[in-house]
Amino acid sequence: MEQTTFFDNKQQQPLAARLRPETLDDFVGQTHIIGPGKVLRRLIENDQVSSMIFWGPPGVGKTTLARIIAKHTKANFIDFSAVTSGIKDIRNVMKEADSNHFMGTKTIVFVDEIHRFNKAQQDAFLPFVEKGSIILIGATTENPSFEINNALLSRCKVFVLQALSAEELTSLLRRAIADPKGFGEQKINIDDDMLSTIANFANGDARTALSTLEMVIINGDYDGETTTVTKDTLEQCISKKSLLYDKNGEEHYNLISALHKSMRNSDPDAAVYWLARMLEAGEDPLYVARRVVRFASEDVGIADSRALEIAVAAYQACHFIGMPECNVILTHAVVYMAMSPKSNAMEVAYNAARVDAVDQISDPVPLNIRNAPTDLMKDLGYGKGYKYAHDYEEKITSMQCLPDSLVGREYYQPTSQGLEAKYKERLSQIKAWKKEHK
Repeated sequence: MEQTTFFDNKQQQPLAARLRPETLDDFVGQTHIIGPGKVLRRLIENDQVSSMIFWGPPGVGKTTLARIIAKHTKANFIDFSAVTSGIKDIRNVMKEADSNHFMGTKTIVFVDEIHRFNKAQQDAFLPFVEKGSIILIGATTENPSFEINNALLSRCKVFVLQALSAEELTSLLRRAIADPKGFGEQKINIDDDMLSTIANFANGDARTALSTLEMVIINGDYDGETTTVTKDTLEQCISKKSLLYDKNGEEHYNLISALHKSMRNSDPDAAVYWLARMLEAGEDPLYVARRVVRFASEDVGIADSRALEIAVAAYQACHFIGMPECNVILTHAVVYMAMSPKSNAMEVAYNAARVDAVDQISDPVPLNIRNAPTDLMKDLGYGKGYKYAHDYEEKITSMQCLPDSLVGREYYQPTSQGLEAKYKERLSQIKAWKKEHK
């Protein structure tokens, strides 16, 4: 057999497209839903597929799985892109699906990136899903709970697809080298460590893994018979890792949540890691800095009031110098927050007061602490009985400041953490004094 070269016509299609699985047995990953005896596999094998949403990161097989379903169920398959299609396109497709349904033919409408459709576009599918004209399969990298209309979502089964493991990706890469549709007709010299490196670089994305393999082989050293991939070639092709991150999507909130909770749990290593994940993926450092400022009062409070000073200083410094120089400034702030004594007394105090503020919103301000800038106000009793604390030796009075209905409420509950222990002792003294001089 003649040796295949890189420039044969049949090799012009991207490797990921050439190796796209056509059966469930060839599909790599997602064994939790399509493994033997699993829910989705049974639905496919028994031809009982209904409308569904595939939710998962890029390159995990959402489109491929939809095509396999269409082939197995012998349905008419319509591939629809939410990026390039509008209401008019949807209506035309639905008209075709209605016609097919009348003739007894199933139609699977696959909508890639369905989260990009607006409410009206998503609603256009509803009547056809309800009457069975189409089986809708939507693919999304975003949380369907936030991005898919409730009416449509309630009529679809959601299947969560997971990022492929490094072992699954390595197995896929070996198959690509051995398969005639891949590089099976060529002599490729690439060691297992390099395949593992590519698999780890791909970060769970099969498309990225195959594209990277294709790139390193195309750029390998070819001696007329064998293509050898060197370490230098590999390093050049994977010099910058593409991190999974959508600054407006769920992963954005997942990562900031991870940062916040790592700081709260006094884990500086985890906090710095999640910080790096966000910054290296292109997050605005000022957004992170604002979250750290909030954390300083929400989770540290006056257990260490310097935390707020450092957080604000970090925000200002990030504003002054920007990325990448401000990464170490944010690291300074994040580590300080993680290592500070923790108190959520400020958060608890406000939330408790907020409930009463909303429920008792009509309670008037006591007359004695109202301002009286006019004679009329003074005549009405504004400011009457007010005691100016600085006029008293103890700099404190027993004057009532809460509305009558809330007298005795205690919102601030200081902890014994850090410097707040001193404030706890001080508050106890104040309360004891007021009780004695009431």
